[in-house]
Amino acid sequence: MIVGIPKEIKNNENRVGLTPAGARELVKRGHQVYVQASAGENSGFPDAAYTAVGAELLPTIEDVYAAAEMIVKVKEPIAPEYRLIRRDQLVFTYFHFASSEPLTHAMLDSGAVCCAYETVERADGSLPLLIPMSEVAGRMATQEGRYFLEKPRGGKGVLLGGVPGVKPAKVFVIGAGVVGTAAARTAAGTGADVTICDISLQRLTYLADVMPKNVKTLMSSEYNIREELKHADLVIGSVLIPGAKAPKLVTREMLKDMEPGTVMVDVAIDQGGCFETSRPTTHEDPVYYVDGILHYCVANIPGAVPRTSTLALTNATLPYVLQLADKGWQRAARENAELALGLNIVSGKTVYRPVADAWGLPYEPLTL
Repeated sequence: MIVGIPKEIKNNENRVGLTPAGARELVKRGHQVYVQASAGENSGFPDAAYTAVGAELLPTIEDVYAAAEMIVKVKEPIAPEYRLIRRDQLVFTYFHFASSEPLTHAMLDSGAVCCAYETVERADGSLPLLIPMSEVAGRMATQEGRYFLEKPRGGKGVLLGGVPGVKPAKVFVIGAGVVGTAAARTAAGTGADVTICDISLQRLTYLADVMPKNVKTLMSSEYNIREELKHADLVIGSVLIPGAKAPKLVTREMLKDMEPGTVMVDVAIDQGGCFETSRPTTHEDPVYYVDGILHYCVANIPGAVPRTSTLALTNATLPYVLQLADKGWQRAARENAELALGLNIVSGKTVYRPVADAWGLPYEPLTL
């Protein structure tokens, strides 16, 4: 198969879809790998690293899309890429269709086969291609929240861990999945007073056993969320419904009870955000205020640490990339139910129900 690795063009997206090590595995199996010139440089992988393992360089993004049967990316295609994607071309990347109606219609119109990292799902319900970036995003959420709590950055001027004689900051994490757990653990490591909530009592019981003593668990409810917001210095939203829009758990009305300069980080923004007042931002312009509350809603948080993120992502995606390349998407999906769940749009049809429901589209079950 001909596999193409274009350079990411989303704002400040410095990751690349495949490392040279991943390219080498494809070449060893007889596949042809085309990499756009300089695609890996911002992740620390120069062009020479790709050519050394047998990949070939192409000068433009147009050349890569035109040549490839399968595109391996990091982030969803953006408007300039829509016209480059053609019928029956396999695109394997994060799509997050439920957060973008224009993207959904563009991919339906293209006739492409869209396999989304975020909905590849194991039998136990875990999301193997979301986990590595969720680990990064969770840690980064606390790191960025801590930064913007500084007074010169617009926050209330609170140090997460406090100092002797001064109480630590209060961090409230909504959602106890991979992102929330990583965020809470990172915040706890600074000495912050952390509360993490979730609707799963089983998950909270587990976290109560394994988390440091400065992490408290709380059952998620509207009442409990409202009460915690009143005293929080940093709020991290990390709610996920696979492939679907995130629920709005913090309303604008709740902001009036919060202290000015409180920082809210919405890691769920890729799926529409779990705060009513959230809108996507970029690393270039990451924050804004609503009613005196500072919002950080960067849609590609791991892009700030591209070296770590690219290595972690390829570790997870490569086994699936190899299956798709070796077998073709239809046979790979027949033989691997995890990949079948990754298929969201196929040849102009919406085959993943949460995406169809998000935009009122006809749902057509996948047939292989």
